[in-house]
Amino acid sequence: MEPTRERILFAAMKLFSDKGFNTTSVADILREAGANSGSLYHFFPTKQDVLLAVLEMYRDGIYPMLLAPAWEGVDDAIERVFALLGAYRQMLADTDCLYGCPIGSIALEIHEPDPPVREMLSVNFDGWVRHVKGCLDQSKDRLPPGTDTRKLAVFVLTTMEGGVMQARTHRTLETFDASVGMLRNYFDLLATAAGGQAQTEQTRGTA
Repeated sequence: MEPTRERILFAAMKLFSDKGFNTTSVADILREAGANSGSLYHFFPTKQDVLLAVLEMYRDGIYPMLLAPAWEGVDDAIERVFALLGAYRQMLADTDCLYGCPIGSIALEIHEPDPPVREMLSVNFDGWVRHVKGCLDQSKDRLPPGTDTRKLAVFVLTTMEGGVMQARTHRTLETFDASVGMLRNYFDLLATAAGGQAQTEQTRGTA
């Protein structure tokens, strides 16, 4: 059996994802975790402390829980970006488009979060962007010279978050697929531009 602290955190993680942070009560967490109030308050003085610990779990778990499964067997760095987006699509498909990115959902729900919560949300987004940027940095020969890979990774994250939000709203994968499809077209254009520039430089070098 999991230690009490971990049971509480996994219960809170599930409830915050399913119901939202504001509508999840301490009693809900206790019931889901099979714990008593004394145990919870021993580890977490407030519900916000539970939220911060959950966000830390997401921060620490991004690679083992999300990236590693999505990237298994995918060697091409650009394709890893789209495999990651494909993992979100699968989660949407498995839940009849009820799935919501937990970090994005909390960020939208808490309109004016306390600084520690906002900082931890930011850390989670930055971690996602950093991993995607790593893929793009490995593929610089397929991007035009001077491409800002961090900004491009932010664009990928924005596409994912917006696609998930619209899929949940419309209860269809159509908008998610349209968003990712346009992103794929954009990457193809970048690759074409990079190839054209490389050809031009080669021509100049032999002239």
